[in-house]
Amino acid sequence: MKLKDTIHRDLYKHLFIVALVLLCVFSSAKVTGAQMADVFNNLDQMGIFLQRFLSPDWSYIPKIIEPMLKTIKMSVVGTTLGVVFAVPFAFLATTVVTRNFFVTTIIRFLMSIVRTIPNLLLAALFVAMFGIGEFTGVLTIAVFTFGMVSQLVYEAIETIDHGPIEAAESVGATKTQIAFWSIAPQISHQVASYSLYAFEVNIRASTILGYVGAGGIGVILNSSLSLMRYDRVSIIILSILVVVITIDWISEIIRKRLV
Repeated sequence: MKLKDTIHRDLYKHLFIVALVLLCVFSSAKVTGAQMADVFNNLDQMGIFLQRFLSPDWSYIPKIIEPMLKTIKMSVVGTTLGVVFAVPFAFLATTVVTRNFFVTTIIRFLMSIVRTIPNLLLAALFVAMFGIGEFTGVLTIAVFTFGMVSQLVYEAIETIDHGPIEAAESVGATKTQIAFWSIAPQISHQVASYSLYAFEVNIRASTILGYVGAGGIGVILNSSLSLMRYDRVSIIILSILVVVITIDWISEIIRKRLV
């Protein structure tokens, strides 16, 4: 085999893939009306924005402490409620527990519907039903957590060791007893890890929920953006960053101890 055959054997295929990707990019840009020239035409506006954004208003920190605490509380309560309801539904979503394909299919279909609805749409619907406030944010986070954690937990159940289940069935254990004593111990660490992951995600998501009136730091962020107070926007984003990094660090410590 010649050297050129080893180096350039797939050259035409790679060139075709690159050309196809570029064609898709330019076609999408044309259809959506996106123009890179607009980026350079607005350099002056970008400069004004960055000038204000990179000059944080440190005196605004005391005013965002309470909304940030509300955001954390919303995430804690919403995540807890979501996990509490997600775990039993996850057990019902697997034939390993139910031994009933019909029940499992219905539960999985309901969980798929929950996962399909985006966070902001959920929050908007709950605002319309329950009004503006932190309660709406808690409900939104709980439903979102339910959809995410239930999916992860029932997939974990599908991969467990069936030996303890068969041993429990051989001595006449009920389905509930099997779930508690044969399945739960095998997935307890994973449930804890998924709960911590959901909490981390919810801290970030709860920031955005304020845009539709679901309470928390998002309300302050939305009002600051509306007033073009970018110096306050930057300090809000910095505070969110500090909270997220702290929670990630604590979660990492807890995960290591669970292993």
